[in-house]
Amino acid sequence: MNIPAQPGSTLYDSDVFRMACRQFDLAADLIALPADLRERTKLPKRCLTVTVPVKHDDGTVRVYEGYRVQHHLSLGPTKGGIRFHPSVNIGEVAALAMWMSWKCALAGLPYGGAKGGVAVDPGKLSRRELEGLSRRYMQEMIPFVGPNIDVPAPDMGTNEQVMAWMMDTYSIQVGNSVPAVVTGKPIAVGGSEGRREATGRGVAHLVRRQLEAMGIDPRESTVVIQGFGNVGAEAALAFREYGMRIVAISDVSGGFHNPRGLDLDAALAHVSAKRSLAGWNGGDAVTNEELLELPCTVLVPAALERVITPANASKLRCRVLAEAANGPTTNEADLILEARGDVEIIPDILCNTGGVVVSYFEWVQDLQSLFWTRDEVLAKLAVILDRTRESVEKQRRKIRCTRRLAALTLGIGRVAEAKAARGLFP
Repeated sequence: MNIPAQPGSTLYDSDVFRMACRQFDLAADLIALPADLRERTKLPKRCLTVTVPVKHDDGTVRVYEGYRVQHHLSLGPTKGGIRFHPSVNIGEVAALAMWMSWKCALAGLPYGGAKGGVAVDPGKLSRRELEGLSRRYMQEMIPFVGPNIDVPAPDMGTNEQVMAWMMDTYSIQVGNSVPAVVTGKPIAVGGSEGRREATGRGVAHLVRRQLEAMGIDPRESTVVIQGFGNVGAEAALAFREYGMRIVAISDVSGGFHNPRGLDLDAALAHVSAKRSLAGWNGGDAVTNEELLELPCTVLVPAALERVITPANASKLRCRVLAEAANGPTTNEADLILEARGDVEIIPDILCNTGGVVVSYFEWVQDLQSLFWTRDEVLAKLAVILDRTRESVEKQRRKIRCTRRLAALTLGIGRVAEAKAARGLFP
């Protein structure tokens, strides 16, 4: 089925941006969002495109394209990750910034959404080259970021070390240490306990709540995870704590399946040594496409956008689809799954909220120079996740819609309400 989209802007036009706009339009229609607020609430406030020259170890200089999109600043500074990946483009970044806006508003965080990235394969860079890329990207962003303007965080292809380099670059420029300019940093330079595992553990927490609501014992559940980066790996460890059996995992190199359960410790050790699952022999080899169709209780797409499509939506054999990635299910696939009625979806703007919630905790701790223990952080995270989940379930019952639309209507409605209250600058 071909669903028309109304992107409202040709600047960001791409499949993933049209997908985000279509989600917005459906939610806006459902809550009868006034016409004079629609485009203001939908379209990003501003974007920045930069060139990032990097001197490589062989002496050559390569120029990479970098982006940052800030969706809105009506509720506070913008917040969102920076990804280093070959497929990064302005349309993808804009869509991710939009989803971050709805996610933050849904969880009640005082942020607008943002996203950034550089079109590069970080796995092909040396440590020195990666540092050069990270620092130069931040140097170009300095006029547009800051603790009260825009607070970046790690995403696909970036990590704590990249955030430390970026924080240092910004701090050198302004003349004093500013740990609150980014989140997801090492604890030694103002990072928060619990931040590294926050997104993955949040996914597992919400899955457990969903299974409980369905009357399914987590200890009798199986899990398939596409994407074994930080989020997928941390989710797997949390699932294991709940007694759930991980039967398949994958990364960009492919996946492995063992219905009796995989040895997570061995997989993590292999990835730590080899930087991917390639060459591991912990189960039967499967492709990423095959992995999505394996029988399981819980399917967790934790990699890229748009992996659940009309081609495979009817073939999923899970009871719960937990969207740890952003935008993993296309609009057309959503309709197929809704028609099936046998798969409970935990939508991305709810499912992967744990990361931005603990990023918010890190920002607050940096601003006040007072830090919490890991147990305190995770306890506060659970409270917000449970409160947010209950608000979505209440909205779902109230307006009789899917869980995704319930979450979107809440997030979009709160942003629109803030914009209406602040009005237009003459």
